[in-house]
Amino acid sequence: MPKMIFVNLPVTDLTRSTKFYEAVGGTKNPQFSDDTAACMVFSETIFAMLLTHEKYSSFTTRPIADAHKTSQFMIAVSADSRDEVDAVVGRAGSAGGVVDPNPQQDYGFMYGRSFEDPDGHVWEVMWMDPAAVASGEAGAAA
Repeated sequence: MPKMIFVNLPVTDLTRSTKFYEAVGGTKNPQFSDDTAACMVFSETIFAMLLTHEKYSSFTTRPIADAHKTSQFMIAVSADSRDEVDAVVGRAGSAGGVVDPNPQQDYGFMYGRSFEDPDGHVWEVMWMDPAAVASGEAGAAA
């Protein structure tokens, strides 16, 4: 069975965040959602758990960082093409996210852009040319 990833994100407005993540391609799984959490499915192996601050705080004693002011991590997901990268970032912008809070990356064989959700969490969307990976060009240039 492949490993799965569950990204747990504290959100200030669960309804707004759920709508945002639906706009960028997630599907809400009602089986693991309630008035304190929404499980957003992006693939068979990638999930984002949107958690109210109260719910998120039940899993940690650390304070919740203001992602608009600090950067603890960036989440990167793959795309099938350069056009898909642009489309996902465009949908994020149309849904109220910040487009390209980080510099765009264009190395020819690899292309990436980013968006920020309403709570300041930054996601990168990356495409890499499979032919460059197979030839070893990608590893040599990275």
